[in-house]
Amino acid sequence: MAVTQDGQDNYYHRRIMDYTITLTETEKKSLEYITSNVDSWITNAATARAKIAKDEIIAKLVAHCNANSIALAVGEDAQVTQAYDLGVVEKASSDIPSKD
Repeated sequence: MAVTQDGQDNYYHRRIMDYTITLTETEKKSLEYITSNVDSWITNAATARAKIAKDEIIAKLVAHCNANSIALAVGEDAQVTQAYDLGVVEKASSDIPSKD
C-alpha cells in the first residue's frame, strides 16, 4: 500500500494493492470445507497478518525513536514509512545469508 500526500489539503490517501493467487482445484475445495467464501477468507488472512506486522513495526519504531530522541511521525501509515526510512525495519529477503 502506497501513501501519497495531496498538495492542496495535505490529507494522506491510501492506494489499495491487488494481489492474485492461483489455487489448485484441490486447494480450492479444501478451503471451501472451512469457509463459504474463499476470497473473503484469503483477504482476511492477509489483512490480519499485515496488522500483526504493522503493530510490530510501530513498536520497534517507537522504541527506536524514544532511544534516539527522534520525533515520531503522525499516523500509522507515516510511522511504517518512517520505520523503513530510518532503517528500523527492512523488507524480508529470501536470500540465504552466507556463513562467512
